[in-house]
Amino acid sequence: MSHTALPRSPRFRRIAPAVAVAAAAALTLAGCSSSSGGKKAAESGAAVSAGKADTPRMTIAMVTHAPSGDTFWDTIRKGAEAAAAKDNVKLIYSNDETAADQANLVQNAIDQKVEGIAVTLAKPDAMKAVVAKAEAAGIPVVGFNAGLSEWKKQGLLSFFGQDESVSGQALGTKLNDTGAKHALCVVQAQGDINLEQRCAGVKKTFSGKTETLYVNGTDMPSVKSTITAKLAQDKSIDEVVTLGAPFALTAAQATSEAGSKAKVATFDLNKDLIAAIEKGSIQFAVDQQPYLQGYLAVDSLWLYKTNGNYSGGGEQPILTGPAFVDKSNVDTVAQFAAKGTR
Repeated sequence: MSHTALPRSPRFRRIAPAVAVAAAAALTLAGCSSSSGGKKAAESGAAVSAGKADTPRMTIAMVTHAPSGDTFWDTIRKGAEAAAAKDNVKLIYSNDETAADQANLVQNAIDQKVEGIAVTLAKPDAMKAVVAKAEAAGIPVVGFNAGLSEWKKQGLLSFFGQDESVSGQALGTKLNDTGAKHALCVVQAQGDINLEQRCAGVKKTFSGKTETLYVNGTDMPSVKSTITAKLAQDKSIDEVVTLGAPFALTAAQATSEAGSKAKVATFDLNKDLIAAIEKGSIQFAVDQQPYLQGYLAVDSLWLYKTNGNYSGGGEQPILTGPAFVDKSNVDTVAQFAAKGTR
């Protein structure tokens, strides 16, 4: 497989977003190793629609800003690995929450002459130069999860994720229905564009008071003590909004330790959070479907290299959220969360 990217002609850029819909409809939860996939089958159209391919093997790198220990990113990786298994792709996954180190990982992928790169743009300015290097080397790049406002500026082919401002506004509106008056929005990584947009969105639509609390997301005991101290100091806080499932579970512990009556809502899911919603210790969660983000990011690069497709026509992002998970639908989602795919 050549490493040269296809030209971004207007003909390709006008392709409808149905490409991504078709890709999502073809999801097959294929088993694969933690770093590569390679199921082969017939190359007919029927075989591809059934979720198998024997196209020439290619190498795709996925580089994220994931911190170690955050289970949200395990779900993204599982989706990427499932697509790699279907598409006969060797997947190289790497991550670093430090922007400069994440940029170095992208450079490593360029040096390895991979045939596609899927990258998150949590701190887009730090990634701009290395993304340009990849594109100059003829390597197609897609964005996912973080960087919706920046992907087109940096010349990426496609983007898969949710509009974090919209998701924040949706959560703020839902809080209005709960009767909450004072929300504490907990940000675990200051400067992360996704996280900042979520809290800003909540503040825009929530009719009560919204306050932001920054914590060190890499030190969970510190997260709990910081939230506990804040709740103990200000008893008017009746809602804690966290921006990730592990932080929601920690916030629930903090409310108990602080003797606070505040309720907890969050962005993102994991298996333990689903159980907490079922039990009632967490009100609800905003689901952006991370499995789908990882799957579509890899699959879109395969589609581009093998068939010249642009998911979203190269013009519009493919939105994977937001959707709410609460007691009304948690039982349905729980069966998938138990497998680590929601």
